[in-house]
Amino acid sequence: MNISVELTLSPLQDDFEPAVTNFIKKMRESGLKVKENPLSTQVYGDYDEVMGLLNKEIKNTFEVIDRGLIHVKIVKSDLSDYAADF
Repeated sequence: MNISVELTLSPLQDDFEPAVTNFIKKMRESGLKVKENPLSTQVYGDYDEVMGLLNKEIKNTFEVIDRGLIHVKIVKSDLSDYAADF
């Protein structure tokens, strides 16, 4: 089953850029389809692969930041080719 996930990582501290940059780099290195924009990162792929990656990398990120939150939206479908038609 394929899913689409939108993530926004928000460390609630100063010096947050290294944690965000490292998180995005780990998404890119995964081999999954990844898209980025200034507000979020989208990851597309098989449910087990995507969720396994997120479980690992969210935990790793939370271990190196003092405080933070992550917004996650999950859609049961691969929307990587979505284009607005309006």
